[in-house]
Amino acid sequence: MLSILIPVYNYDVLPLASELVKQCNSCGIIFEIICLDDASQSFILENQRINQFENASYSILEKNMGRSAIRNLLAKKAVYENLLFLDADTIPVNDNFIAKYISQITNDEKVIYGGILYQSTEPSKNNLFRWIYGKKREALEVSERIKNTHLSFLTLNFLIKKSVFTKVRFNEEIPNLRHEDTLFSFDLKQNQIDIVHIENPVFHLGLEDSKTFLRKSEEAVLGLKNLVDSNLIPSEYTKLSSYFKSIKKYHLEGIIVFVFKVFKPAMTKQFLSRKPSLFLFDIYRLGYYCSLKTK
Repeated sequence: MLSILIPVYNYDVLPLASELVKQCNSCGIIFEIICLDDASQSFILENQRINQFENASYSILEKNMGRSAIRNLLAKKAVYENLLFLDADTIPVNDNFIAKYISQITNDEKVIYGGILYQSTEPSKNNLFRWIYGKKREALEVSERIKNTHLSFLTLNFLIKKSVFTKVRFNEEIPNLRHEDTLFSFDLKQNQIDIVHIENPVFHLGLEDSKTFLRKSEEAVLGLKNLVDSNLIPSEYTKLSSYFKSIKKYHLEGIIVFVFKVFKPAMTKQFLSRKPSLFLFDIYRLGYYCSLKTK
């Protein structure tokens, strides 16, 4: 028995729901698919067609809750013990996606992460930055992910038992600035709950344009700093916050911020080009982190 939980926001989730219904029926399992819309303004008519499926539902919240709260609400609404979380802008890579997750279900307290891929066709220049980052930094093989099992976890494709989720939920008190997956993985680690990595990926389809991705990346840096400053994660947990700790130790923040401000326009232009540099992007994020005020 499986509850498939999909938070939705301004995205056409009907193709994903259709594919999941087909695979679940093929497996002959008892299942439900709950698509919960976080007060979207788009794709309402398309998504309402999900309600035509016997074991699937789509409903819209009156007020936007944010990424953490909507996932907690989905888990609360779920009927079955095994919860499969998927983001709306994904699609299974293989037609045995559900079968592979079903084969991993045991009585152990663990989280199973299937991974992510990006389609091989290069997108337009406008979406290139996000695509390159995703392929290089997120679409990791199992052999790479297991080197740091908790930090290489993303929340767009994972299986968890409801009994485990009652122990470690998404923190609804943090600002809606991303890195909720980082905090969730740290809390799992603190509770000695393993993350098992398997090769069962989904394609990530929702590529933002480069300017939007850069803005969201800045929000993510702010979100990470908030987690560290609030003592929700140690600075050593991520590379970025660890580097900042070393810079602060040697009182180099002022120099880094000065260089960041001088070269920020040039770096921004480079990220919007046809050959965005991830090395330069790492430097940009570190400079931006240093420029943020400490609580």
